[in-house]
Amino acid sequence: MELKIKNLNDKLIQAHLGGGQTRINKQHEKKKLTARERINYLLDVGSFEEIGALVTHRTKDFGMESQQFYGDGVVTGYGTVNGRLIYIYAQDFTVFGGSLSETHAEKICKIMDLALKVGAPIIGLNDSGGARIQEGVRSLGGYADIFYKNVQSSGVIPQISAIMGPCAGGAVYSPAMTDFTIMVEDTSYMFVTGPNVVKTVTNETVTSEELGGASTHSTKSGVAHKTSANDAECLEDVKKLLSYLPQNNTTIPNNLPFELKDEIRTSLANIVPDNANKPYDMHQVINGIIDESSFYEIHENYAENIIVGFARLGGRSIGIVANQPLFLAGVLDVNSSKKAARFVRFCDCFNIPLLVLEDVPGFLPGTDQEWNGIIVHGAKLLYALSEATVPRVTVITRKAYGGAYDVMNSKHIGADMNFAWPSAEIAVMGAKGAAEIIFKKEIKAAKNPEEKWKEKEAEYASLFANPYSAAERGFIDEVILPIETRRKLIKAFSMLQNKEVDRPKRKHGNIPL
Repeated sequence: MELKIKNLNDKLIQAHLGGGQTRINKQHEKKKLTARERINYLLDVGSFEEIGALVTHRTKDFGMESQQFYGDGVVTGYGTVNGRLIYIYAQDFTVFGGSLSETHAEKICKIMDLALKVGAPIIGLNDSGGARIQEGVRSLGGYADIFYKNVQSSGVIPQISAIMGPCAGGAVYSPAMTDFTIMVEDTSYMFVTGPNVVKTVTNETVTSEELGGASTHSTKSGVAHKTSANDAECLEDVKKLLSYLPQNNTTIPNNLPFELKDEIRTSLANIVPDNANKPYDMHQVINGIIDESSFYEIHENYAENIIVGFARLGGRSIGIVANQPLFLAGVLDVNSSKKAARFVRFCDCFNIPLLVLEDVPGFLPGTDQEWNGIIVHGAKLLYALSEATVPRVTVITRKAYGGAYDVMNSKHIGADMNFAWPSAEIAVMGAKGAAEIIFKKEIKAAKNPEEKWKEKEAEYASLFANPYSAAERGFIDEVILPIETRRKLIKAFSMLQNKEVDRPKRKHGNIPL
């Protein structure tokens, strides 16, 4: 698509070459799509309006003057997704490998400025080889301009990044500062330094996929919030994610039509085992509470001892944070604390109510956790929930021990409504360990220490391993039967929908990063 143009009409035709408003059919779903195909797949048919189609680069060095292409490697504009206005840019890998030039960056910044002014989500479809080296510092400056726009937009409009090809070097920091990052399996990767540099500097031999592929970032680093099998599935994920989000921080997500009925869920009656040491799947609790098939999990394969995601409850969009007893008994550790804290802060930014489902025996002990900063990382979750002003409701299904009880949206840090199932155990620690400490002398002096220990364990459990002591003090608003949970939550969130909180005047808090 070189510049051999006779008149303006020819320019427009050539600039939009391949950009017809056609939907992607089944045969395209397994292949890597072009920038324009991606945009056309994501947006409603006929809704895309391109901005900056005739922009070209300004570089005259290294023979670049004779290699100019309209659009300069990025397609920018706006359109609608299910009738909602969004702004979008899609990097075009067929033009200089999608590398970022000064004008390429200017196009992205212009579309981000429009999104911020209007108050609508910005979607970035990333597929770039990095900075255009022929432009030197101008391309680096272009990255910094985009980073700055990301920060100014943070907490004001939703920002979603889809990594649909390479994303390396400075390019990775823009997606890292957006709200959600979705990667395509096998065709995308993200890293600050590539395999060749790693080999030279550290003598490690590693592939691009191992170093920064979708699997790596969704399981090990947590950089990717979601992975998709192919481009089409990735774009469907973007659409689904958008359905739970508002346009900006001054609005709320759209509620779906809903009529309250009896809402009793008998499937919840026997999920929690009688044996306190036996695990169960918290997904069963979630699915028994929310509107059918509405759960959209975030960070599904990272820090699996905590679950976060969006759902619908009585037609209302909510964020869910839940301990997962199937993994590490649901304890809080470094990664789960960071994962939950980030999700909580996003929901608070965009007026999405929070439901916390609690079954937590405490923080994970050990030198690995302490040396990696469990104190400061656990404090992130504590800080995030304490500062959140959206409606916040907690349900304790089983264990709520020690400092983790405080952290998981307790009444003491500002939760609005706190419910507990009869199976809840709210205490400083488990009955067995507590009995060993409190009654150490009696157990040691007993003729049968083991029998005495069990006796004292039962005594402690009868006093503290239940929700009623906490309810007597008002720390639990109501002890409810599991089958009533959905109805109670729908009514609680409805009651809290007009909640307002006046914060102290300050520039911003200092979250323990």
